[in-house]
Amino acid sequence: MDNLVIKQSIRVHVTKKSTSISCLRKKNNCCILSARALGLYGNEDGSVLRKNLTILRQLVCQKSTTFECVWTKQSNSPVVYEKGRIYFDNYRSCFCSTGPKPTVLYELPKLHKSQKIEDALLCESPLGEMLPKPSDHVPSLIALTANNWLIRTSIKTAEILEKIYLSSQWKFRYLTWDDTQETIVAKTTQNKVTAVARAAGIQHSVLLHLAMFRVLPLTFVGMLAIDKNIFGNNVTDATVSHGLLIVMYSMGLVKLYSFQRIVEKFTQKQCILGQKCEWNNTTGIVGTSPFGIPCNIKITDCPPVLFEVSCLKSALQIGGHPWHYIVTPNERKQEGIYHIYSLKDKKLAENGIQEMQCCSLDTDWIYFHPDDSGRIMHIGPTQINVLQLSEKSEGLQRWQVLRAFTIYSARERAVESSVRVTAYGRVVKRRFSQLDDDNYETYSHQLLFDRDTIIHIQLLPPRTFCCHVYKMDQHMAEDGD
Repeated sequence: MDNLVIKQSIRVHVTKKSTSISCLRKKNNCCILSARALGLYGNEDGSVLRKNLTILRQLVCQKSTTFECVWTKQSNSPVVYEKGRIYFDNYRSCFCSTGPKPTVLYELPKLHKSQKIEDALLCESPLGEMLPKPSDHVPSLIALTANNWLIRTSIKTAEILEKIYLSSQWKFRYLTWDDTQETIVAKTTQNKVTAVARAAGIQHSVLLHLAMFRVLPLTFVGMLAIDKNIFGNNVTDATVSHGLLIVMYSMGLVKLYSFQRIVEKFTQKQCILGQKCEWNNTTGIVGTSPFGIPCNIKITDCPPVLFEVSCLKSALQIGGHPWHYIVTPNERKQEGIYHIYSLKDKKLAENGIQEMQCCSLDTDWIYFHPDDSGRIMHIGPTQINVLQLSEKSEGLQRWQVLRAFTIYSARERAVESSVRVTAYGRVVKRRFSQLDDDNYETYSHQLLFDRDTIIHIQLLPPRTFCCHVYKMDQHMAEDGD
């Protein structure tokens, strides 16, 4: 960006008044950079980021800007991208994508099947906060291995910074954020009764276990069991997100509980990693093998339900400003139709039923934009509807869904024909319309945009993952053009 100021032959005024008036109004990149260096953006949250995004937007939208493929790599296992790093082979090898071309950061030796990484999260240290150990300030990858170890490794060298053994009794496989960069949740596989045990009359009331940890420093909060005797026999799954215990039931019912209230009421004993603990007549060190971590949250009665709703496939989304939720009515014929309700009173927002007329193998999908602006993204195979939650009339607390704008993709609506020959030799031609998404079969695609880089991850048949990296290129016009 500094070189950009030198190359552009534009006079930049150094006085605060003239710079803020003449330069920022024009939004020239050179002026924006100079104003940023002079500290003219103020101290409000996100001001510098917004100006940086303005610079990036102007660069990307210039007619001379193109993105050229600079690197391609295939893999037999899923490819993961996280903030300038591309992971292959279950996080065994890592490439840095911030340079002109991706370069190898590290490549670990092949691990035994029991040591492979099942799931992982990127963890970054907070700014302006002192942590107990110097290693806590190192950006790291928190990974869950197949043999039930929770490990924290450096994202630059893959050096193991911390290790926690979870359990020799239950199989942990999933790792998710409860509160991003604050607390994580490790989840076990579901405890399914085998045919032999079922024939012998053995029943397991516990469906799964959830263990929560705070990060940086990594500390154990507690572990609880989702017991059918407490939550009901028809419970099918559960997770923790944003301080809520979310329990899903058969027939699409979803119930929300306060996880903090559960921890405060039902925690039987505080257990600290690395310290001696006695549990179930066994003494061991918390977080070491084979003792692991105890299930120290014992729910004895069902906690109060904060919110419940019935929806298709238990698909519930909460977000927006003010709080709203999106569901599909719990009927198979309603698939692809989304209802937007106020979380406060469960009233349907005006124009809150959104349906996109499309013919595709996969249904369209909808979600709240993560910037807390109240926008809703409704994405189909050939168009993207950007919706906005707004107050219908001031003071009445009634809300409406308006379409801000729509992005269309150019597709040729060709009508194809198939030729079939019958057993008697007669030729039969049948005409049919092309699907919105693709001819007969659809494969997974991920498109990630990070500053001057586009990462395209695609799934090729039969099961090959391919990662393409594109870099932004400025084609400067030659003299006389």
